Amino acid sequence: MVRPLAVAFDCDGVLADNGSSWQAIHDGFGTENKQMFAKFIAQEIDDDEFMADDVAKWMEAKGRIHKDDIARCYGGISLMPGAREVVGRLQERGVMVAIISSGVDIFVGMIAAMLKVDDWVANGFDWDEDGWMNGPAPSRVLSFEKGAMVDKLRRINGFSSDRIVSVGDSGSDLSMMIEGSSFIGFNPTGTWSVDAFKEAGVPIVKSRDLREIWPILMDGEEF
Repeated sequence: MVRPLAVAFDCDGVLADNGSSWQAIHDGFGTENKQMFAKFIAQEIDDDEFMADDVAKWMEAKGRIHKDDIARCYGGISLMPGAREVVGRLQERGVMVAIISSGVDIFVGMIAAMLKVDDWVANGFDWDEDGWMNGPAPSRVLSFEKGAMVDKLRRINGFSSDRIVSVGDSGSDLSMMIEGSSFIGFNPTGTWSVDAFKEAGVPIVKSRDLREIWPILMDGEEF
């Protein structure tokens, strides 16, 4: 693997020590989306349909939803072990660090601020001027087409694809691997992700310490 000029990270389960930033809201509001999640993973519905169903469930359970209600769902969530150290050392070496996530922008923005990453993008909601939720905003990041955002990063910054590495925990994150770029599967979320990573022939790091990706990123160099 050529040493990177840019590393694009997924957020949930990679930089943040959590499951899903969407599921955290379900947990906070006492709702669930297992049936729709199964349809989403099977790609029977798209991101916009999935988000609309989530919001409908939340509003049915809670009524009006304020930004503060969403933020409270993320209390106590911490960074993945090694995340701060890896991001800091990459930036010390002049490597651009970005987050490309189909998670909730309020949460991803918190993680981005904590880590001081160079750029980030995520999905979210439409709010009125007083901070009350109108509904989901149109998807910025499509879970199974995240490569569009990686390619945008490449074009804006003039990077060669072979100097970009993406890091994700889900089989859908393989879509970050644009032609010529590299991918590392980190802390995979379930059998289907492990199988997808193996089928794609990408390196897999099963540790929950993000520093374990360093020898792969940096051609055998220990962290």
